[in-house]
Amino acid sequence: MPISLTLTDGVIPADKTALAVSKITESFLRHHGLGGNKVMTPNVTAHLNILPKGHTFAAGLPVEGAWIETKTPSFALADHDIQAAFFGEATQILHDLSGGSLAKDRIWSNGVHAVDGTWNLGGKAMTNAELGQAVAAG
Repeated sequence: MPISLTLTDGVIPADKTALAVSKITESFLRHHGLGGNKVMTPNVTAHLNILPKGHTFAAGLPVEGAWIETKTPSFALADHDIQAAFFGEATQILHDLSGGSLAKDRIWSNGVHAVDGTWNLGGKAMTNAELGQAVAAG
């Protein structure tokens, strides 16, 4: 389940960007009750994009900000309470790691659900039911 974190260069100190990824990943797993799950923990992946100032926009104008996007099976982030808790905590993590200089209204997030049967673990396309069975075994 990839998490994409995109930051305008400098909104979080460079030495704290890996910590941001780690904390957001931990939050995602915890809010789904999957911390330490042998199947899901290693399959919640992330990539970090740091874009130069002048290459990130809001309302068509340059802005310094942060963007969090998840791509998950449809049963993840399906409950609004989990959505609100996870994305709220992820926003707070970025705000805190910026030393408070990255305003919360400059942190955007969204979740994308994959089509059932297109999620791959170990090179095998799995249905939601198959993935659920693998997670339950982990």
